[in-house]
Amino acid sequence: MAILAFVAASPADAGEPSLTAHDFTFTSIDGNALPLSEFRGNVVLIVNTASQCGFTHQYADLQNVWSRYRDRGFILLGVPSNDFGGQEPGTEEEIKTFCEVNFDVDFPLTAKVHVRGDDAHPFYRWAGLQAGEMGLPRWNFHKYLIGPDGEFVDWFSTPTSPTSAKITSAIEKELAKSRVSGG
Repeated sequence: MAILAFVAASPADAGEPSLTAHDFTFTSIDGNALPLSEFRGNVVLIVNTASQCGFTHQYADLQNVWSRYRDRGFILLGVPSNDFGGQEPGTEEEIKTFCEVNFDVDFPLTAKVHVRGDDAHPFYRWAGLQAGEMGLPRWNFHKYLIGPDGEFVDWFSTPTSPTSAKITSAIEKELAKSRVSGG
């Protein structure tokens, strides 16, 4: 029954391998449509964030990674979510101000969404299918890496620092593939 409920709540093709991240759209923190297809040809790291979490300090590392790679075809997308411990209770304007004032964040942010459960944003349902049970977000600052073609590449757990060799080497590997393929 739970599987049927998930399928019914998912987009019709959520589990089909033909879908890529480019098939999903968020709303930007400013209220505009933010289709992931706009990032075609770029390596994308998508991170669910929260302003009142013990891992909120990762905003500084995320900004560092964004600054380091953005001119090489890299996008960092912050996805505020209040799903874990109610640690993102603010409005979009409050979240945006918090990120800018406290961490000088200038990478794109989405409007607040659910990243788990029946109400999870369709991208997160798709990414969860790609990552498998172990790759589902279990807390704030869970990270998904998407290749330039929109294909799911990898996931990284909350405690994995955005500036860790594990993440930066995965980003660099995808950026190198992109240059080789002309993406």
